[in-house]
Amino acid sequence: MEDALKRLLDAEARADAIIDEANRERERLINEALQAAREAEARFEERREDIRAPFIREAEARAEQAIAELLRKSEERSRSLREQAARHEQEAIAAALSLLLDPRH
Repeated sequence: MEDALKRLLDAEARADAIIDEANRERERLINEALQAAREAEARFEERREDIRAPFIREAEARAEQAIAELLRKSEERSRSLREQAARHEQEAIAAALSLLLDPRH
């Protein structure tokens, strides 16, 4: 019976040692993973501007195109309004002359 008890105690001691080693290994793996994550985050932060730059350039190009299109449309609208104003001015002058020259109207 003492042999069996001694074997059980030895087995328990070995199991405790295995558990302790497994816990140390788990902590080591966690620390390595955390360090790798910190390094990856640092690399990302270093490259963030390089990653964003093409998107910013594309957005600026689209904004410039939109501005150019709006300016073109604005100029077309201004030209159309000036033409309409000139036509209406001529019509108003003709109507005023007609009234002045022929008061019966």
